[in-house]
Amino acid sequence: MHRFRTLALLCAGLAALAARPLGQQHSYTPADIEAGARLYQSSCAGCHATTGDGVPGIDLSRGQFRRATNDAELVVIIRQGIPGTTMPPSSFSGAEADTIVAFLRNMRTAGARGAPATTAVRGDAARGKTLFDGKGECSSCHRINGVGPRVAPDLSDVGAARSAAELQQKLIDPNALVRPGNRYVELVTNDGARIAGRLLNQDTFSIQLIDTSERLRSVPKSTLRDQRFLKTSTMPSYREKLSASEVDDLVSYLFSLKGSRP
Repeated sequence: MHRFRTLALLCAGLAALAARPLGQQHSYTPADIEAGARLYQSSCAGCHATTGDGVPGIDLSRGQFRRATNDAELVVIIRQGIPGTTMPPSSFSGAEADTIVAFLRNMRTAGARGAPATTAVRGDAARGKTLFDGKGECSSCHRINGVGPRVAPDLSDVGAARSAAELQQKLIDPNALVRPGNRYVELVTNDGARIAGRLLNQDTFSIQLIDTSERLRSVPKSTLRDQRFLKTSTMPSYREKLSASEVDDLVSYLFSLKGSRP
């Protein structure tokens, strides 16, 4: 009888643990959280929002996940993505993924945008728009509020997804950090045809992309003999093309884009 009572208590304890939201499994340093905040802001906030609740049914700030039950599983999802969903694989190292988890586990106390310092917006947004459409030639690739091509990422709400400091860095050094959702892929089919474009998603059976002719393509992996992701950005650097004040103006315009419609 005592044995059965002990077993019942053990099962009840396990059930309680299973029903309890899982807390973090590691202690993280402020440096880990800050580094993770930067990576989250530049690579995750576009879909998950700065508050962590941009995807229905998921609230990263409260530890509400659909699949992960511990930190190690979160790292795997961050690095490998989730096949068959819009969550793509990433190029993050294990250490980088760890810092993102550190930020997620401390998101409510660290704040949605994290601890990293931001660059003050010093330029003029109106002059920046002129540069965007003219000298910078940004509108030849990017789309804003339904206007423009789709060969490069839509910038309609880039000011809500990225800080001014990150926007400035991207203009000066595009290769500093390429977001997983902005990577370009080059495919070679079994008959030798080449397909290139911006990766949208991939699953076990296919790769979805927007090609250089702005066509949405879904290419079965069984038809491919080679595929590779570009490690560098296709965006040019404006370090030599624009003056410091012009970069400030362009940053000011981009930072003003919060997803509002005219």
